[in-house]
Amino acid sequence: MKSSLEIAQEATLKPIDEIGQGLGLEPEEIEPYGRYKAKISLGAIDRLADRPNAKLVCVAGMTPTKAGEGKTTTSVALTEGMGQIGKSPVLCLREPSLGPVFGIKGGAAGGGLAQVVPMEDLNLHFTGDIHAIGAANNLLAAMLDASILHGNPHKIDALQVTWKRAVDVNDRALRQVALGLGGPANGYPRESGFDITAASEVMAVVAVARDLQDLRRRLGAITAAYSRDGDTVTADDLQAAGAMSVLLKDAIKPNLIQTLEGQPCLMHAGPFANIAHGNSSLIADLLGLKLGDYVITESGFGSDMGMEKFIDIVCRAGGISPDAVVLVSTVRALKHHGGLEEAEGAGKKEGLEAVEKGIANLERHLGIIKEFGVPAVVAVNRRPEDTDEEVKLVRRLAKQAGAFEAAVSDGFANGGPGSAELAEAVVAACDQPNEFGFLYEDGASIKEKIEAVAHRVYGAEEVVYYLEAEKKIEQFTEQGLAELPVCMAKTPLSLSADPTLLGAPTGFQLPVRDVRAYTGAGWLVPLCGAVMQMPGLGKSPAAFNVDIDAEGRTVGLF
Repeated sequence: MKSSLEIAQEATLKPIDEIGQGLGLEPEEIEPYGRYKAKISLGAIDRLADRPNAKLVCVAGMTPTKAGEGKTTTSVALTEGMGQIGKSPVLCLREPSLGPVFGIKGGAAGGGLAQVVPMEDLNLHFTGDIHAIGAANNLLAAMLDASILHGNPHKIDALQVTWKRAVDVNDRALRQVALGLGGPANGYPRESGFDITAASEVMAVVAVARDLQDLRRRLGAITAAYSRDGDTVTADDLQAAGAMSVLLKDAIKPNLIQTLEGQPCLMHAGPFANIAHGNSSLIADLLGLKLGDYVITESGFGSDMGMEKFIDIVCRAGGISPDAVVLVSTVRALKHHGGLEEAEGAGKKEGLEAVEKGIANLERHLGIIKEFGVPAVVAVNRRPEDTDEEVKLVRRLAKQAGAFEAAVSDGFANGGPGSAELAEAVVAACDQPNEFGFLYEDGASIKEKIEAVAHRVYGAEEVVYYLEAEKKIEQFTEQGLAELPVCMAKTPLSLSADPTLLGAPTGFQLPVRDVRAYTGAGWLVPLCGAVMQMPGLGKSPAAFNVDIDAEGRTVGLF
């Protein structure tokens, strides 16, 4: 089989105007960026407001291995499968960050015959959204430091500047830096650091804002620092939010692309799920709900991460709710959670035993979905090395564990026809009655919200708060921020905060070492364990493979 990049480069794409008009968009609502990608005017949401909403499907996953289990590939495959059975789907995906593209995971277009295209464009710069987000973030940082230098009218305490700069690459050397060196003309010396752009609060704001004015309001509410008197200093106080909004006025518009089989995809915003809310933008979801009859929206990492945040943050903010959840699994991940790695080359019996043991992780994720009262369909994302016996076992065990249905997703090798069965199962699940509800109420205390997620989602026995976290919870409660939802930050590689605890761990403690207030985005971020907001490159990053050939074509991108 050809590589995913070769398949994408050889594909025949429809002009993007044709994709948009097929959705019912007016010509003036489609703003092309070349022939095969476009921005969509926000006015389309208002024009279509009276249309009934489509069915909403969230694609989540079991606890993944470091390489990921193919949620994007499955999301694209499901969209293509919906097309195969005569439905009108709209796919909503996050924009790729250059960090993972050149790091361990590679691109975020899907793979094989289940891709969105143009693959190179969307993985490399796309329509410039993430660069605009980084620029807006760093403008606020620059204006804050300039304010301190020029008389410090807001009495900013340089030791309580919470705002960091951002860059869209994995660069561990920037996690902690010294600023303002070289004399008074260069600013006030202090320690700071960089976040990767996908983990920044500006990214979070773009991903949850409902329209341009809401974006402006949320940017203005960002807390950038504290004064010597303990008062918050916001982006509005620093007179930065207006210029930030102008930088983002195009970035807030959803991007339209297509699958290899011509179904529409709204690819917009790219927040990480281990730190931020890990979903495509609320604007893309709201638009998609008016354009198709099924919206397929992907959440990052496992159901304990992106899906929980999609429901408790995005759905709460947008007044929407999923009709079904697709839980992506792989034989590889089940063996991993059963204590067997691919490289060990175990025999048939050992492989099946590891799958049976690892199913405990899948069962726990089905239990998480059940907490929200929504039916779950398990998608077995088939890999070439999977045997029929292994796949059959996963399907049987998944149904025994409480899945509404379990179906194979073979979209990587066979596109839409390989996922038609999955699409039929999802359509049936969407027609089931559900008892949708949030995990906690707005009026719950900060600790009650944290503990609801810790106990009911992660399975923790106890939550342990570090002194800094206790101080922040008390401070934020006094500031009236207790009504905000929580956006838990932890490792995606375990249901706990310890990446080495595989399967379905019990009896563990969840350490909350700090809590940050994202007053612009509108939530609190408890930091659990050693999670970092700036990843680093490994010994052999994906960037090693990317190059230009003699004919000027990109090679090695995956």
